[in-house]
Amino acid sequence: MIKNRLLPAVVLCLLLAMSPPAPPKEIPLWPKGAPGSEGKTAPEKIVTLPNGEHTVSSVNNPSITPYIPAADKATGAAIIVAPGGGHKLMSIDHEGYSVGQWLQEHGIAAFVLKYRLAQEEGSTYTVDGNAVPDMQRAIRLVRSRAKEWGIDTAKIGAMGFSAGGELAGLAAMRADNGLPNAADAVDKQSSKVNFQVLIYPGNSKRFEVTKNSPPVFIVCGNNDRPDISEGMPQLYLKYKALNIPAELHILAATGHGFGLRASSKGSMSLWPQELYQWMLGTKIIKAK
Repeated sequence: MIKNRLLPAVVLCLLLAMSPPAPPKEIPLWPKGAPGSEGKTAPEKIVTLPNGEHTVSSVNNPSITPYIPAADKATGAAIIVAPGGGHKLMSIDHEGYSVGQWLQEHGIAAFVLKYRLAQEEGSTYTVDGNAVPDMQRAIRLVRSRAKEWGIDTAKIGAMGFSAGGELAGLAAMRADNGLPNAADAVDKQSSKVNFQVLIYPGNSKRFEVTKNSPPVFIVCGNNDRPDISEGMPQLYLKYKALNIPAELHILAATGHGFGLRASSKGSMSLWPQELYQWMLGTKIIKAK
């Protein structure tokens, strides 16, 4: 009889152990509301696509979703991940959460950024005035909580896909040492990144490479539009000319928007491992 009474409890424990962990909780970049979003109360719009993936739009309260690795796996590195979507929406799964999970599993803290969208219908936001500041604020926020999350402040990077790649590249260009007179303690933190990961970034003609630009890892598809498939080799050469560590991968028979999916095959599925090896080679991380 005792065994029979214990059986349901044992089964429940097994089911709980098999259940997937709860998704990470989003952290607002500005807990009291983002500057420039005052009075905007429309909720986020989440759309489920036919393939089961999701897009997000109508972002008025930008945030980061943290993926923190276990202490025994942590490398001390962190990456803010900005999904793409033409500044009209964000492809939040294969260019966001899937990437965050992969990085977490490999000891790299990841923070998936939801930023304000400049090209969404009816938007009052701009890339330079709102979306780039969202990326900069995310960098500052991660740096301000680095000790809590086990992050080395000399190993913080920005990653972006397509439109998100534009944000990552522009944020790296426009970094500062912090705003010393800011009332908000987070804004006093530096917005500098120590490396960039540009995955088929948009509007790369806006990127300016200087001797102070951080190292860069670049990936694009050979069949992408010319400003990317031809623009990325040109961008790489600018880094090479200034002797800044740079690595370029052009994937054959590949177009735009491949991101990271469980269904990906061939070179489309391998770029995260190549990134990891680049981070080892540039000594951003050490092998665990």
